[in-house]
Amino acid sequence: MGLFKSKAEKELDNIIQRLEMNMSNNYKDNAQDNLKELEASINALRASGGIKTSVLSKYESILGSYKEKMKGYSHKDQKPYWH
Repeated sequence: MGLFKSKAEKELDNIIQRLEMNMSNNYKDNAQDNLKELEASINALRASGGIKTSVLSKYESILGSYKEKMKGYSHKDQKPYWH
């Protein structure tokens, strides 16, 4: 556990924090946007080499778990309760 995180790690943690907040408040569209933002940021960091491989692997694992958790996570997939 590093006490000092790189700017890239702080940026990814910030996106994850917003994603968690939006999921907990049931803001599904915003959470989906955060997931896309997280993936884009990870891809950009991978392409630029701006992050250590071990750290990149950790965040890719986190991304994978969110993708699995958020399958079908949107308002359009929600079934209305009055039908």
